[in-house]
Amino acid sequence: MEAPMRIVVKWSGQEYEFSEVCGNDTVKDLKDAIHEKTGVLPHRQKLLGLKLKGKPPGDDVQLCALNIKPNTKIMMMGTREETILAANEKPADIGEVVDDFDIEDEEVATENREEYLQKVERRVREYEIKVVNESRPGKKLLVLDVDYTFFDHRSVAENARELMRPHLHEFLTAAYEDYDIAIWSATNMKWIEVKMRELGVSSNPNYKIAFMVDSRACITVHTQKYGVIETKPLGVIWGKYEQYTPKNTIMFDDLRRNFLMNPQNGLKIRPFREAHKNREHDHELLKLSRYLKDIATLDDFSHLNHRHWERYKPPR
Repeated sequence: MEAPMRIVVKWSGQEYEFSEVCGNDTVKDLKDAIHEKTGVLPHRQKLLGLKLKGKPPGDDVQLCALNIKPNTKIMMMGTREETILAANEKPADIGEVVDDFDIEDEEVATENREEYLQKVERRVREYEIKVVNESRPGKKLLVLDVDYTFFDHRSVAENARELMRPHLHEFLTAAYEDYDIAIWSATNMKWIEVKMRELGVSSNPNYKIAFMVDSRACITVHTQKYGVIETKPLGVIWGKYEQYTPKNTIMFDDLRRNFLMNPQNGLKIRPFREAHKNREHDHELLKLSRYLKDIATLDDFSHLNHRHWERYKPPR
């Protein structure tokens, strides 16, 4: 009998460890074990990262044929039966979920602190941005968060596109006319790439992602009110690319604390949660698409107050 393998399955924001499966067990055996721990039936499970000759393996394939490395982490898409039933009930009203810090008083005290600027300089020197496509001369920069910005990463589904925010591809297609598009998620690059692939973002013919940034480019800062928190300093990007500056960069994120080092450039998007209930009613990206188009002709974003983006009137 082959020695046990250790596989970690990430699902619905949690990690589940499976240390009893062996190489001669099949994919079906693994799915049965996942079912016991998560309640997701085997036929509803989609295991991202398991490949056989570039394709998802059949249930009868033995795990030893998949060249799984020790401590491999696999992302699973899948929905419990009770969740599917609940999704068919009357949709809940959309409201802005408040789980962010009130950091307005912290902004001025943070962005110009020497010790944090030194951290940014260190990231500029040491961090390697994942370049996907060449930047285009003359384009402004749109930096997008992933989780809760255009992907509901906590809900469960059979595939990632069920958790995609409505109008995402329309939004990115329109934005691409005036902006280079970057993805910055405070997670591991592996998961960013998986999500972009499963959502069809990395292969859409109507737009291209310029580059991607992961958690290693974030820095920690100390706030008087909330202690140590993590934030996304756009100075890392500005230090890597001469064409992008505070005057032509805008960042969307559902957490205002991610703007602490560059509050003038951040727009707090309403978080997209409970995708099954709310996707029929969410039009945030369509409205933001119009805002991006309205400000695209401006030479300088520094005078804009993105908190009032819904009330913005473009100059005639």
